[in-house]
Amino acid sequence: MRPRLLLLDGHSLAYRAFYALKDANLMTTDGQPTAAVYGFTSMLTNMIRDEQPTHIAVCFDRSEPTFRHETYGEYKANRSATPDEFRDQMRLIFELLDILHVPYLSKPGFEADDLIATLATQAAAADMDVLIVTGDRDALQLVNERITVLMTRRGISDMTRFTPDAVFEKYELTPQQYPDFAALRGDPSDNLLSIPGVGEKTAAKWVRDFGSLTALVDRVDEVKGKVGEKLRDHLDQVLMNRRLTELLRDVPMDVAIDELKQGQWQREEINKLFDSLQIRGELRERVFKVLGTGEADPEQGFEVETVILGPGRVAGWLSALPEGRAGLAFKGAYGSGTGRIDAIAVASPDGTAAHIDPVKLTEDDFTALATWLASDAPKAVHDAKGPMLALWTMGMELGGLSCDTALAAYLAMPGQRTFDLEDLARRYVNRDLRAETESSGQAALFGDDEDAPAKDLALRAAAVRELADALEDFLGERGGTNLLGVVELPLLRVLAEMERAGIAVDRAYLSGMEAQFAAGVKQAVEEAHRVVGEQFNLGSPKQLQEIFFTKLGLPKTKKTKTGYSTDAEQLAWLATQTDHELPVIMLRHRDQQKLMTTVTGLLAEISDDGRIHTTFNQIVAATGRLSSEKPNLQNIPIRTAEGRRIRQGFTVGSGFDTLLTADYSQIELRIMAHLSEDRSLIEAFASGHDFHQATASRVFDIPPEQVDGELRAKIKAMNYGLAYGLSDFGLAGQLNIPVAEARALKDEYFEEFGGVRDFLQAIVQQARTDGYTETIMGRRRYLPDLTSDNRQRREMAERMALNAPIQGSAADIIKVAMLNVRQALGEAGLASRMILQVHDELVFEVAAGELEALTALVREQMAQAYPLRVPLEVSVGVGRTWEDAGH
Repeated sequence: MRPRLLLLDGHSLAYRAFYALKDANLMTTDGQPTAAVYGFTSMLTNMIRDEQPTHIAVCFDRSEPTFRHETYGEYKANRSATPDEFRDQMRLIFELLDILHVPYLSKPGFEADDLIATLATQAAAADMDVLIVTGDRDALQLVNERITVLMTRRGISDMTRFTPDAVFEKYELTPQQYPDFAALRGDPSDNLLSIPGVGEKTAAKWVRDFGSLTALVDRVDEVKGKVGEKLRDHLDQVLMNRRLTELLRDVPMDVAIDELKQGQWQREEINKLFDSLQIRGELRERVFKVLGTGEADPEQGFEVETVILGPGRVAGWLSALPEGRAGLAFKGAYGSGTGRIDAIAVASPDGTAAHIDPVKLTEDDFTALATWLASDAPKAVHDAKGPMLALWTMGMELGGLSCDTALAAYLAMPGQRTFDLEDLARRYVNRDLRAETESSGQAALFGDDEDAPAKDLALRAAAVRELADALEDFLGERGGTNLLGVVELPLLRVLAEMERAGIAVDRAYLSGMEAQFAAGVKQAVEEAHRVVGEQFNLGSPKQLQEIFFTKLGLPKTKKTKTGYSTDAEQLAWLATQTDHELPVIMLRHRDQQKLMTTVTGLLAEISDDGRIHTTFNQIVAATGRLSSEKPNLQNIPIRTAEGRRIRQGFTVGSGFDTLLTADYSQIELRIMAHLSEDRSLIEAFASGHDFHQATASRVFDIPPEQVDGELRAKIKAMNYGLAYGLSDFGLAGQLNIPVAEARALKDEYFEEFGGVRDFLQAIVQQARTDGYTETIMGRRRYLPDLTSDNRQRREMAERMALNAPIQGSAADIIKVAMLNVRQALGEAGLASRMILQVHDELVFEVAAGELEALTALVREQMAQAYPLRVPLEVSVGVGRTWEDAGH
């Protein structure tokens, strides 16, 4: 096959991707826009997939003026400034090309089009086929039998293929005539002026009739009428257009065509980039599928011999399993309080894997399977909590869990957004999730084989087994082995027990609250319509902007891409700037809407047993904190009276006397004192005074009893803010004071607590050196943006570096506390149980007669979870509802 050179106009494609995906609002959680790099990656991958080039290069424009600017000072002068969000993504595109080892070129004084024209000419002369991907029609002049132009039309996937015949079909001109036509037509995008009154049809007709621009100029007097006069009047402009439109085909190049081959690249490098940009799912899969590993050793599948065990065969197969860790995969439906198992696959260390249908088991088979699953025989599972819950519904236990590959991957790379088995297999063992003898993906794994589902599950079990070994090695290098074995794996069972238990809910009470909040929403809508004098959609930012700033003429708020902001912060500001009722009504409307949505979501999650069984997530928050979903119990507001009323709907369940809540008092500040070893901060805790009062006393050098509410509030904001990387500007906003005053307050604070200042500075510096932060138990968070050239991303990473060791250490401590409490409950033989964890709070259902014993047990185990220089302090509350048990 003839070699093929793929040439891409880098800036043209990146701009197209940027604007095509702008409305998608692609952005990382720390504010880095990614639309341009996402779209560019997609286009590049599609071009390589569809065109199968043997050689490739991406050409870019430069910021310096070119010879065209020297010829015509107004060249491209009409173009608007490059958006900051786009400019910031160009370095990411260059980083992507570096990682993929795709050659990219630019040259001072020349445009990308000139480099493309030169390389295309050289390649065609060397008997290569050339494909040019661009959005610039000037490239059509290059088209010939060897050179084809792929012109972007709409979005990032719609292309028109221009061969010589296609150019003639569209313009009735040859490619050689195209620059003459373009000179007569003008080009607004390059600020090349057109002839007044002369459009594309006239320009094309002149070139067809006269054959070329040169001939037209020679016989210009033959063009009659007003258009002829206009042509003659603007002939100098047309000739200059022609000089500027002509692409140079002899730019001195620093690279030879033979060097334009994609080099070998490493999967882990693209994974790291995509992790940092939070690019996941289909695009990542497509990149790997199209481009392969880039490594010398091609991707392979997994070697596995599948045995489908029918009735009567399970006990014998399990009894013959060799020593070593087995991999497990389950097929079924999993819920927080229930679940079912439809199939189980067990991958043996000897390379075979068995598929078991639990519905078809004999009694002996079921007993043998249950015994083996519950045994200490080492097992690896991917995302084990769901299967564990489902097995319980079948009367089975899962013991011997030595590795959960999802948890291990999370500890190894906590910033990753997903932990799919397929992706992890490719990443850590360089294997596709397919049989090694197959060349296609999993979808076509076993074709029409009736045993395909069984073989597929067996393959997943084999992948889990092999992946577990690789992840444990990788995790060992990163210091996470102890966290996995001592904290996260044991916590799986504790969380599963809590999910299965759930918490009782008063359905009637919540339904009444839903109706009240709905009435509040309706009332706010009616009031808003009344004060404005017309009906409008309170949920439409566009209509709100029209009402607030055009009709009512209220003060302008913060400017955004879509107009002046009407978010809650800006509405609160507006309420202080005007006497008009609407901002206050809108704030009340949003508050009532949010509360109604929260209660509606809770009602939808009540199970048949009258309890809510939330799902706890261990692998979501990069800091190590647990989160919950279906419903998210961390979303229930507790800072307002109406929000706290929602907690009143969570009650003690049948068979228990009361609820008990326990949480840590100021745990993050205690961790700050422990890590910083600041003597003044430690003494403030030991003083016996209210902590914020004590620290305010030191900062302002006054007796504790003279610290008023305002001074205490300032220091409280400082105490907590420093643990979250609070800036001068952020502190000023919290306290509603000038930035200079906030800066002075921080200086006063650090004058008293110098150890805190030194600690915070050292955290960032150490993280910049190491590339990660670490908690008291060795939980790492990797922050590559600490060395970013982008100030916004770098400062965001610095704030994360300040926060992660403190918040992550708090997460470690509460997890250890949960494990210790659960073990102590069992050893004490108490019937009381732990049912919820939200932030730093644990919630228990207390059995009759056990309140005193449970309170003492919980206080002791939580306080002893980790030895800090400032002892952990536990607050406890008791009541029939979650709110009543608050403290």
